[in-house]
Amino acid sequence: MKISYQEPKDKRINAKRPVWREFLVTFIVQSICVFAGVALYRNRELSLLGDWGAYGAIVLNTVFLAIVANVLTHINSHMTFSRPIMELRNAARKVAGGDFTVRVLPQRQDGKYDEMEVLIQDFNTMVSELSANETLKSDFVANVSHEIKTPLAVIKSYSDALKDPALSEEKRQEYAAVISESAERLSTLVANILRLNKMESQAIVETERFCLDEQLAECIIALDEAFDEKNLDVQITMDEGVFIESDKSLLEIVWNNLLNNAIKYTDEGGTIRIGLTQATEGGARVVISDNGCGMSKETMHHIFDKFYQGDTSHASQGNGLGLAMVHRVVELLDATVTVESKEGEGSTFTISL
Repeated sequence: MKISYQEPKDKRINAKRPVWREFLVTFIVQSICVFAGVALYRNRELSLLGDWGAYGAIVLNTVFLAIVANVLTHINSHMTFSRPIMELRNAARKVAGGDFTVRVLPQRQDGKYDEMEVLIQDFNTMVSELSANETLKSDFVANVSHEIKTPLAVIKSYSDALKDPALSEEKRQEYAAVISESAERLSTLVANILRLNKMESQAIVETERFCLDEQLAECIIALDEAFDEKNLDVQITMDEGVFIESDKSLLEIVWNNLLNNAIKYTDEGGTIRIGLTQATEGGARVVISDNGCGMSKETMHHIFDKFYQGDTSHASQGNGLGLAMVHRVVELLDATVTVESKEGEGSTFTISL
C-alpha cells in the first residue's frame, strides 16, 4: 500500500524570498561580459596585439567581470540567506545555554512574511514557550518543596516533643495523632503529585459504558461520615439509569475532589446540593453546589492552577492540587467545567460530559 503525505501550506506566508535578485545580478554581469568580449574582439586596437593577445585581453576582461558577478551574488546571498541563518544559529546556542530571553528580529522591513520570516517567528514562539515552561517548572518545584516542608517540620517538631519523659499520656497521644495526620497529608500530597504528573503526560483514555448515577451515589456514600461530622444537609437530585461512555476511574477523581471541596468550604450545618441530569444528546450534566464561603473573581481566575489556595484558612486541609486534577481530567475527556461563585454565598461547579 502506498501512502502519500502532502505538507499543508503555511497560510502565514504572503511573500517570496527575493531569489530573483541573485539571478538578475548574475544575468546582468554575464551579459556585460559577453557584450564586452564582443566589443573587445571588434576593437581595432586589439589587432595590434595579435590573435593571442586579443584572446588574452578578452579572457582577462571576462574573468574580472565574472569575479565582480560572484562578489555581488555572494553579498546578495549573504544578506538574503546567510545572515538570518547565522542569527538563528547564534540565538539557538544562547537558548541551549539557558538564555530564554533571546529573540531574532524580523529581516524584512515591509511587514510581510516569507519562508525565512515564518521560520524566525516560529523560533521566537518556541523560545517563549520554553521560557514559560521553565518558569512553570521552577514554580512547581518551589511549591512542592514548600508543601513538603510544612508536614515534615510538624513531624520533626512533635517527634522531638515525644522524647520528653515527663510528657503525660494524654499529650503523648495528642502529639502522635498530629504526627499521623501530617504523615497522611504528606502521603496524599505525594500521591496527588504523581497522579497529576501521570495525567499531564496521558493522551489516551480507556472508555467503558457504565452507570453514572451509581458511581456518584457510591462517591457520596463514601463521604457520609464527613457529611455527618459537619452536620451538612445533602440534597440529591439525580436521574436514574444515566449510562455514559467515558473513563470511570478518571471521573471518580473529579467527583471526589469536588465533593471534598464542597465539604471543606461549607460551614457546619450548611447545605450541599448534588444534581445529575441526562442530556438529550446522550451526555450528562453533573452540578455540585454549596452555600459556603464562596470565591472572589480574582480567586476564580486561579482555582485550576497547581497549589493555588484562595482561602488560606483551609490550607491545612488540602494542597491545592484537587481542582488542577479536575481540570486535567475534563481536558482528557473532552468535557467542560463551569464555575459560578460569589463571596459569602457559595460555589457551583457544573461538569458537562
